[in-house]
Amino acid sequence: MGRGSSAPVAPPAPRGTVRERFDRLVREVVKFGAVGGAGVLVNLLVFNLVRHTTDLQVVRASIIATVVSIVFNYVGFRYFTYRDRDKGGRTKEMTLFLLFSAVGLVIENGVLYMATYGFGWDSPLQSNVFKFVGIGVATLFRFWSYRTWVFRALPARDAVARAEAFLDGPQAEAGDTARAAGATAVSAVTDRRPAGGSRIGAGRRP
Repeated sequence: MGRGSSAPVAPPAPRGTVRERFDRLVREVVKFGAVGGAGVLVNLLVFNLVRHTTDLQVVRASIIATVVSIVFNYVGFRYFTYRDRDKGGRTKEMTLFLLFSAVGLVIENGVLYMATYGFGWDSPLQSNVFKFVGIGVATLFRFWSYRTWVFRALPARDAVARAEAFLDGPQAEAGDTARAAGATAVSAVTDRRPAGGSRIGAGRRP
């Protein structure tokens, strides 16, 4: 096989792609944390309000507070954190959100249940501490599940972003170099044609 028949080398990954993904993840975490932090305040506020104004047991009061915070968080995530994500299929989105929120509810209140009925830690301070711990553990699960399954990224937008990053990378410079080399070659051929034509014409004259 000739020297020019070697397999084409795959183009390197565009510069800045990893950094851009990291920056998007940081912005997403910040927005998720802002909504989640407000949701924690709503959760704890409703929890203590129900505990001090009703005769409900600790875990039941906690479940009510969790449900209220789930509704609050959905509005915040949908219209703030993930407002640029795919808005198609709202029924499926809501179903998945409720499903993963229910799992988070079990995790959150399971921690409180174990502390209250497993170890007898049921003072107001202890209840709030383990309520907060349960929220923290459940939040990790919610962040992963919401961003992966519920509020999914728009495929077209990601494709466009990757294409723009690719074109702005080394391949764009290589393309400019190739175009410049091609223009130089065409210019050289064009410059040689008049001189060659004049010599041929001179040779045919009697």
